[in-house]
Amino acid sequence: MAANAVKAGSKAPDFELDDQNEKKFRLSDFRGKKVLLSFHPLAWTGVCAKQMQSLEANFDEFGKLNAIAVGVNVDSVPSKKAWADSLGISKTRLLADFWPHGGVAQKFGIFREREGFSERANVIIGSDGKAAFFKVYPIGDLPDIREILAKIKEIG
Repeated sequence: MAANAVKAGSKAPDFELDDQNEKKFRLSDFRGKKVLLSFHPLAWTGVCAKQMQSLEANFDEFGKLNAIAVGVNVDSVPSKKAWADSLGISKTRLLADFWPHGGVAQKFGIFREREGFSERANVIIGSDGKAAFFKVYPIGDLPDIREILAKIKEIG
């Protein structure tokens, strides 16, 4: 993790990315809600697929907690669209951090320059726009969705 990584309690950098349906997603538009940014290295890989499917499976649970969960990685919009369709993801927004390549991951201090993709990480932004939780996982590990839901509940 880079020295410039966003820390819990600090203001989250605003950004705008397109989702798999070419709709703009701007972080600041969700002020008043909690936002889970679920960074994953690459589409079309097993652990990343399970990570995004866990967001989709818990879509309604996030809603009950006044939260939205989005996937973020460096793949292009067409790739994200094909991947979402292949996984049966229809409600969860998958954001393309494609250009500038990994720009949002860089803002959050979790871009792996050598590999050209982000760390596997979960960042929960509180309704006040500040990072409330930040965790980087070993690249091959699936984040525990129960842990994330519990953290979102704790944030209140």
